Amino acid sequence: MHHRFSSRTALPVAIAVTVAMSLGSIAQAQDDASAYRETKLGLYVTAEEAHELMQEESDAILIDVRDPIEIKFTGFAEPTDIHVPWVLADRTQFDDDAQTWPIARNPNFEAQIRAELESLGVADDTPIIVMCRSGATRSAPAVDVVAEMGYSDVYSMSDGFEGGQLKEGDSAGVRARNGWRNAGLPWSYTINPDVAWYEGKYED
Repeated sequence: MHHRFSSRTALPVAIAVTVAMSLGSIAQAQDDASAYRETKLGLYVTAEEAHELMQEESDAILIDVRDPIEIKFTGFAEPTDIHVPWVLADRTQFDDDAQTWPIARNPNFEAQIRAELESLGVADDTPIIVMCRSGATRSAPAVDVVAEMGYSDVYSMSDGFEGGQLKEGDSAGVRARNGWRNAGLPWSYTINPDVAWYEGKYED
């Protein structure tokens, strides 16, 4: 994995939260899908590196691509500039075989991300960091979409907001290893209304 920052300087390389049942489909997708962590640009940062990059580069942009309900119950990184979900849980139906709610790709992801980036006047070489839950099946493909728009400095946050699961002990399975929240970086259950995504936000 490559780590590159606009300054070209190298950076030094829990709480379990009960979430709503509607998050089951997203968690299942993350567990079942083969890990999609590599991006075409090959740029990656940990949560701590991302925070330091944002301190170092005042114009750096943080994008959260998690489902809104996921954010509601697990928290929101305070410096987030853009929130557009990569996939959404379909709460109008239930998958009996999978025993969870199905998920579907947000069909308007590219258009909505483009609108947000343009509204902020983001330059093509501005550092952009994309974050999901754990840095796998959502942030990486989302990075590729943003890169295809012509942005050249787009990073996938490799440990995401919640980080990885503990492998052993009484708390095995709990996401208490690495990640934005576990690193003690600024986060809150309060969601910035100017940033929050919602259906109808982009309607004329």
